Amino acid sequence: MGVGCWRNPLLLLAVLILEARLGHFQRWEGFQEKSMSKTNMNSTLQFFMETYNNASNDTYLFQVDKLLRSQMQLTTGVEYMVTVKISRTKCKRNSTSNSCPIQSKKKLKKSFICDFLVYTVPWMNYYQLWNNSCLEA
Repeated sequence: MGVGCWRNPLLLLAVLILEARLGHFQRWEGFQEKSMSKTNMNSTLQFFMETYNNASNDTYLFQVDKLLRSQMQLTTGVEYMVTVKISRTKCKRNSTSNSCPIQSKKKLKKSFICDFLVYTVPWMNYYQLWNNSCLEA
């Protein structure tokens, strides 16, 4: 083999090193505290609440009461690591209401602090819950 067959790979390597040094490649630096677009935030929270309510045995539906923290990370899609306070509503599981007020009766009040990780490809409307845990608030 002559030296000529190594010129192209070496040239490619040199270009890649130069590009990396100049910062033209997007760096995935882990989870960042960046604000989500309102559309992505709403659809991610809606997906989480549908998943939570479908898995719950509670008579009433829960909804996000307060967004406490959100972080995102770019991968092959977008990963959202979110902490929310969810609370029991006045709507029962079979309710079709779009507006469910938070439960006000002392005996029925219940809240959780939930951490969850959702992987999404928003432009394909694809969501997957990778992890979640909730503790009573």
